[in-house]
Amino acid sequence: MELGQNARMQPVRVAVLAIDGVSLFHLSVPGIVFGVQPPPTGLPPYEVGYCATRPGRVRCDQGMAVDVPRGLDAMVGADIVVVPAWNHPERIAPLALTDALRQAHARGAQVIGLCLGAFVLGDAGLLDGRSATTHWACRELFARRFPKTHFLPDVLYVGDDQVMTSAGTVAAIDCCLHILRLRHGADVANRVARLLVTPPHRQGGQAQYIEQPVPALPSETRLPGVLEWARAHLSQPLSLDAMADVARMSRRTFTRRFREATGMTVNQWLSAERIGRAQQLLETSDMSIEQVAAEAGFGTSLSLRQHFAKQLLTSPSAYRRTFRHGRAGGESRSYRRSIR
Repeated sequence: MELGQNARMQPVRVAVLAIDGVSLFHLSVPGIVFGVQPPPTGLPPYEVGYCATRPGRVRCDQGMAVDVPRGLDAMVGADIVVVPAWNHPERIAPLALTDALRQAHARGAQVIGLCLGAFVLGDAGLLDGRSATTHWACRELFARRFPKTHFLPDVLYVGDDQVMTSAGTVAAIDCCLHILRLRHGADVANRVARLLVTPPHRQGGQAQYIEQPVPALPSETRLPGVLEWARAHLSQPLSLDAMADVARMSRRTFTRRFREATGMTVNQWLSAERIGRAQQLLETSDMSIEQVAAEAGFGTSLSLRQHFAKQLLTSPSAYRRTFRHGRAGGESRSYRRSIR
């Protein structure tokens, strides 16, 4: 029944770039997420195809070779163009490729740069004046090469005017799920995430994964329990002292260990968790904005609006309309998964 209903919908055409040495994981993610089986009701058929600067055999990073039958002309007519991680970010991408990406964007296609694929979008000029991210390990190179870009080093993905970029490797899944949320609503994206057995949202950002000192003390194993306790009590006032007490640590020790384990301060982590809780409630419940603010621990609707404006560049009401009651038609305003 679901297959029949979905088959009547207009298909969404996706062109995924394959380059020599391409990440096999990134090459697969668009097909895995957009082509999930069985497709849930409300998800139109996605036609995922692959293209290269020159048709033929392309070798992946795992040593496998794949045959890519089409050249860059496959981007013509595509609704979404995906550029996987670029294996030579220090080099300027070929002119034929950057021209094809500019033309695709000008025609209205959504252009996605996964991980180091953001460098190719930067070479195409698509990131000038826009927000973008990439893998944290190349953040300094990215900032030097593209000074006109508003670089956000601590996010998992960010979208700005039909151009979207994602952080390191696995953030490609987060990014593609977010595209489904924008195009088809939160319920469809959440059901796809369940089929893939992956979280529909991952809270926090890249700072969690930047190299940190390896925990050496047994007392640090208490931190996961504190995080779960805090998540269960987000609606209540939570202080650094209260969390340190639960961890049975001094304030100073807890502050240091928390930063080492999460890459964030306690306030940053609480803010990200509360934003995530508010997003979930706005997408899945009929609670009023005031009720959502209280349940997520913001206290007042004014505080909730202020945090949404700062972190998501939108309002709670607009967020609810986008991800619950309507379709965004691929719009990718700067909604992002951030720790700030």
